[in-house]
Amino acid sequence: MTHVAKIIEIVGTSSKSWEDAAQVALAEATKTVHGITGIELVDMTAKVDSGTGKISDYHSTIKIAFGVEHS
Repeated sequence: MTHVAKIIEIVGTSSKSWEDAAQVALAEATKTVHGITGIELVDMTAKVDSGTGKISDYHSTIKIAFGVEHS
């Protein structure tokens, strides 16, 4: 039997951390994607508040793998 996986890439945002941003992205994906088997953290970026010089938003790009359903 052949197993096939599909991979999608999404970005999550959080005011707390990159880890939380990845969790936000995964939580959102689980609402419509079933059978998620793993994620890969691809990129981490952030928005900086120009007034304070501190990070205001964390962005985590993740790849989500899930099995392709056969009918």
